Amino acid sequence: MDPLSDIIALLRPSAAVSKPISGRGRWGVRYRPHDAPGFTIILSGEAWITFDGEAPLRLAEGDFLLLPTTPAFTLASEPGTAGTAVEPRNEAVRHGEQEGEPDFTALGGSFAFERVNASLLLALLPGRIHIPASEGRTTRFGRLIELLAEECVTNYPGKELIVQRMLEALLVEALRWRGIGNQRMPAGLLSGMRDPALARALHAIHADVRAGWTVAELAGVAGMSRSAFAARFGEVLGCAPIEYLARWRMAIAKDALSRGTKSLDRIADEIGYESASAFSTAFRKRLGCSPGRFARGDVTGR
Repeated sequence: MDPLSDIIALLRPSAAVSKPISGRGRWGVRYRPHDAPGFTIILSGEAWITFDGEAPLRLAEGDFLLLPTTPAFTLASEPGTAGTAVEPRNEAVRHGEQEGEPDFTALGGSFAFERVNASLLLALLPGRIHIPASEGRTTRFGRLIELLAEECVTNYPGKELIVQRMLEALLVEALRWRGIGNQRMPAGLLSGMRDPALARALHAIHADVRAGWTVAELAGVAGMSRSAFAARFGEVLGCAPIEYLARWRMAIAKDALSRGTKSLDRIADEIGYESASAFSTAFRKRLGCSPGRFARGDVTGR
């Protein structure tokens, strides 16, 4: 698989919560920050979302908003409307007037990831991804939004499963959205994948994580001199090439340890260490605990 597919497979994303949100008339709600990737898909009408210290952002029918971590925000029918503090709920929400047809509907919720490697997501993304309908409508992303909107208003058997799978597909489409290239991107994998030379090196690393890669070998794959490759990799990815390889190896190891289905010898062999002992030493040095302790869950943040 390609590097992005590798990381998505490791994170095993799922739509943990998805719920209808609607409103009528004048309304505004205020949410506290929470440590979970949140999303909103506007199905009809419009609303305004305001993050602290920023101007209100208009969300219109067909828009998609993804927040890798969800800061405090106000969602309202009009810009500048004060929000009433509310807590996130797992069931349908109605704002404003409770009677009559809503003039605003959306699907909102959050995604869940394998926690042992959830930090990988933050390294992939900018602070938020907003895909306006005007940009996404003619793309596969727009078609997915249309299909999801259709499914949300039906009561066909299997509706919940279809909605879940469509949301997961939307997440992957959002991660590789071409429009992200016009936003200020943090150093990380998505930035590297947008650089053809670095992308070749990243593909090589992910295709054979067991290999004893050197900077010179990866520079050759990228078609660059060793010094130019090392400098560009560090600038775009935020770490040195061999450090990236080590981090990816450890991400694979953490996932395998959390599942508890492989021996240390097998994990070591699969990620390029000569022995379980060499792997354990490297793991302890990087993670601050032994693989066995990590596997048992005796680690803060595990």
